[in-house]
Amino acid sequence: MGFLFKACSFLSLFLLITHPHLTATKAASFNTTFFNNTADSVFSTRKLLASKCNWFRGKWVYDSSYPLYDSSTCPFIDSEFNCQKNGRPDTNYLKYRWQPFSCYLPRFNGLYFLEKWRGKKIMFVGDSLSLNQWQSLTCMLHVWVPNSKTTVIRKDGLSSVTFEEYGVTILLYQAPFLVDLVNDKDGTILKLDSIYGGRAWAGMDMLIFNTWHWWTHTGRTQPWSYMQEGNKKYKDMNRLIAFYKGLTTWARWVDRTVDPSKTKVFFQGISPTHYDGKDWNQPTKSCTGETQPFFGTSYPAGTPMAWVVVNRVLSRIKKPVYLLDVTTLSQYRKDAHPSAYSGDHKADCSHWCLPGLPDAWNQLLYAALFT
Repeated sequence: MGFLFKACSFLSLFLLITHPHLTATKAASFNTTFFNNTADSVFSTRKLLASKCNWFRGKWVYDSSYPLYDSSTCPFIDSEFNCQKNGRPDTNYLKYRWQPFSCYLPRFNGLYFLEKWRGKKIMFVGDSLSLNQWQSLTCMLHVWVPNSKTTVIRKDGLSSVTFEEYGVTILLYQAPFLVDLVNDKDGTILKLDSIYGGRAWAGMDMLIFNTWHWWTHTGRTQPWSYMQEGNKKYKDMNRLIAFYKGLTTWARWVDRTVDPSKTKVFFQGISPTHYDGKDWNQPTKSCTGETQPFFGTSYPAGTPMAWVVVNRVLSRIKKPVYLLDVTTLSQYRKDAHPSAYSGDHKADCSHWCLPGLPDAWNQLLYAALFT
């Protein structure tokens, strides 16, 4: 529960910054309320899962029937994720299947998926982790209907694969922050309370959202000059606070815009990185050269603070949003990154090889849809 205490401190800081008239005593009082509410929520979730399967608690097991598709025969994989094509010599990372402790995930059936979602539009919205999952799903479907005609469109910011025989379109809308990133006379502005980009998400039958990684970027990789909320601009702010504000704007958009009878909404969860080996008690390492998952009973780095923010925001949404809680199961997969086999010879410990971990994310999506 240590991460919950950290979360309380973060939210106290958030309250003091956004409401400077609040005293430290009031912030401490909020700590108690937040902690108790969060603990109750965790307890309620555990009670609920006592009679159901928790798909997100489990272990990675070796399965010789994996992977679910061959990267050499899927036409949708970008070179940066095609680790085998880029010369990765080991193959065991392809053979691991996620096994929940108390049940089995249903085996992915692409034909069943296409039939059930015939004539529908499915959109991933987010950053390059959404790109990872989008390409994974299109490959998982393609292997079931390899001779079915597909139409592929790749444009700036919007891509799609349509399985013509079924009328199923799988789209990707690139929005790394979900909220708007705009240019004005002062430079590039990250607008924490603006989400006009959401107009492009209308009319979808399923939306799968993701954001976090770009909120942490600094220096030359930071894509904005200022953050803005209302009429006030900030050169910078605590990134978790900014994330909380941006995600709250997205949550308001969901409550205001989404019709649950027409659109299913998922949130991908927080995908971890493996640049720092101390996260799994090997401080001299990164993901480079890793060939096996972490097999311990609990991940040493614990739960990331971004996960706490996501769960807090989702707990307040009135419309149904299903969390694909991939954080812990992905933390175990220090072996599943492109590392030096991303095509540009950089040590990529952020994205994931395909086939690979994002296939498990899509199996969880499949389980949530069809069981």
